[in-house]
Amino acid sequence: MLPNDLKFAKSHEWVKELGDGIVEIGLTDFAQNAMGSLVFVNLPEVGDSVEIEETFADVESVKAVSDVYSPVSGEVIEVNEELLDAPEKINEAAWDAWLIRVKVSEVSSELMDAAAYEQVCAEEA
Repeated sequence: MLPNDLKFAKSHEWVKELGDGIVEIGLTDFAQNAMGSLVFVNLPEVGDSVEIEETFADVESVKAVSDVYSPVSGEVIEVNEELLDAPEKINEAAWDAWLIRVKVSEVSSELMDAAAYEQVCAEEA
């Protein structure tokens, strides 16, 4: 069951609104399952800009390196440093393991609710 308080991108990132124009971005459970055991996470720096549908990070699994795309535009205000030493936390709890927090200037109009995202996953499975 997908969390109802999140929005989802077709590229398998989730967005959680924290208020005051701040969001968390993470990888969905579907994405981490497809990638397998994560061994490395490369995150941006605080102060970096992110743009809708542009790569802001990459994650390395035992299978491959995968880009992570931003569902929002804005400025990175915090990175989840814990993941740099323990990328497996994404595998263990994808809904809790946020990658970055962003002060948003624009949100993708393509974001989906849980029901629409479930349909995308079903089509890809």
